[in-house]
Amino acid sequence: MTTLGVTGGIGSGKSALAARLGRHAGVRTVLADDVAKRLMADDPDVRRQLVARFGPETFGADGALDRAYLAGRVFGDAAEVAALNAIVHPAVRRALAHAMEQAEADGLAVLVYEAALLFETGGDAVVDRTVWVDAPVETRVARAAARDDVPPEAVRARMQHQIDPEAARQRADVVIDNAGDLAALWAAADALAAELGAGPPE
Repeated sequence: MTTLGVTGGIGSGKSALAARLGRHAGVRTVLADDVAKRLMADDPDVRRQLVARFGPETFGADGALDRAYLAGRVFGDAAEVAALNAIVHPAVRRALAHAMEQAEADGLAVLVYEAALLFETGGDAVVDRTVWVDAPVETRVARAAARDDVPPEAVRARMQHQIDPEAARQRADVVIDNAGDLAALWAAADALAAELGAGPPE
């Protein structure tokens, strides 16, 4: 089994690539963002650490995670972001290790791990191969602004906190340039899946 880390900057198309890979027989996907959200909502140890670091207001009276409060606490504060990451990322890594074991036991060909911060968190060290999905900056800004219904300036501000694309290209095992349409991206995903021994897309 091959473990494949998929990452890319905002608006690059990494999620679309991971989704297409996940349609192939013998492939399972793990989305770091979804895992993190689940752990913050449901994992007792993670919840305890969040309350200890960010206060009881982190969770509402109904016990649900107050995402708006937490976002307000960490937004624009590097130290607070680092504190949140120090709680969540180790838990995500443990969940990934479990997912890898399960995928191996299930006889899968590929486990795809999609993570926006793959390189920044050292996630590339725990997967067999890495893919960086890239596109021109203006294309990425336009895509993300349309998708999230935010002004281009907001997208550019978020880009400032992500890894330098050129550095990521140097670190990745595979670079997929996604300047074209969705059909071209899917073709690249299908070729990669076939190379890794996966079956055809469903």
